[in-house]
Amino acid sequence: MHSISTALAGLWHQLADDFPDAPGLHHLDVSFALNDAFDPLAWLNAQQIFPQFYWQQRNGDEEYAALGATKHFSSLSAARHFLQRYPYSPDLRAVGVNAFDPQKGNLFLPRLLWQRHGGTATLRLILCSATSLKNDAQCAREFICSLQESQPVDAVVQPVVSETQRPEKSAWLALVTRATDAIARREFDKVVLARATDLQFSQPVNPAALMAASRRVNFQCYHFFIRFDASNAFLGSSPERLWRRRGTLLRTEALAGTVASHPDDAQAAHLGDWLMHDDKNQRENMLVVEDICQRLQRDGGVLDVLPPQIVRLRKVQHLRRCIWTELQQPDDEQCLMRLQPTAAVAGLPRHIAWEFIARNEPFDREWYAGSAGYLSLAQSEFCVALRSASVQGSCVRLYAGAGIVSGSDPEQEWQEIENKAAGLRSLLLKD
Repeated sequence: MHSISTALAGLWHQLADDFPDAPGLHHLDVSFALNDAFDPLAWLNAQQIFPQFYWQQRNGDEEYAALGATKHFSSLSAARHFLQRYPYSPDLRAVGVNAFDPQKGNLFLPRLLWQRHGGTATLRLILCSATSLKNDAQCAREFICSLQESQPVDAVVQPVVSETQRPEKSAWLALVTRATDAIARREFDKVVLARATDLQFSQPVNPAALMAASRRVNFQCYHFFIRFDASNAFLGSSPERLWRRRGTLLRTEALAGTVASHPDDAQAAHLGDWLMHDDKNQRENMLVVEDICQRLQRDGGVLDVLPPQIVRLRKVQHLRRCIWTELQQPDDEQCLMRLQPTAAVAGLPRHIAWEFIARNEPFDREWYAGSAGYLSLAQSEFCVALRSASVQGSCVRLYAGAGIVSGSDPEQEWQEIENKAAGLRSLLLKD
């Protein structure tokens, strides 16, 4: 028997209590040691309840799986305002995604939340009703009865029927030239341009299988997955933190500057050393650092910018500088509005680069380059939604972007987005 089965039995026992026939919010918790090979993503995949959300911190210490919703929120602001009504539950978590436009989101308060910290897991059931907790407890019992046993996730690889790039290569090269010309005219300093690749398959693609495949090979990444309904999902494996807040302590970072990776350690180190000393990539990274610092200085806290690091991933390597500070108030709404979109996914100045993107990119970014994670009154953490894909039935849209600054070469930028898209693309296509 899986550990989650025992935990569900414990929750069922607690649901036998007499709940008031009145509005309110209440949560039931069962904590347990992990003593089996339970995979929360495979467990989510076995369920026919939506929405579903999976998130794993890039160092692997934290992992979440949320199933069903007691409340839906169309923005992080709405989620935060709801949580503030329950100061006696500072660890009450809302989970989900923010769009590239940070005023839009899809977050929810889960009916059931499996969460792991290190080697210990907790299963939380949330009762929330505007009329009767007693009635909602009955709904929760029916919810538990509908759950299915976890099943292995089948492989996702299958032949592609057609492929469309938006924009195609010739249009991309022209677009990068248009951007560098605008930079030369000093209209803006940087813009991040993206490409969407639509892969059409003959059979529906299982988004949980794609997430599982990516999780197996893309290390040092946040893994995020949200399934809105039976046919629509958004997922990815991102190396970039947007922010992590513990109380008033905030950590963010500038992840900008890219070079290819290599399976040979010596070759990868050589490429990483080039990246560390390349003027164009260093300038691109420092533009992001300076922008983040300017936005956070409004809080008046001391900003610590750590020395640059090379982040080596499966297909690419990045230049990263971490930034730490302390907030005057633990306000996740302000964190989102000040940090998203960063210069690493939009450009500088932000509003001018954003307008250039809106005028010139031939697709809507939606959740791409937004963020995925969780928030509570006590803490929050969101990653930037990069190296991502949307799945709609038998169509998979892959996203990849590149930062354009003075001196950017269109052909090199095309190769950069090819390298970035390869992380998920290689998991989908047969040789």
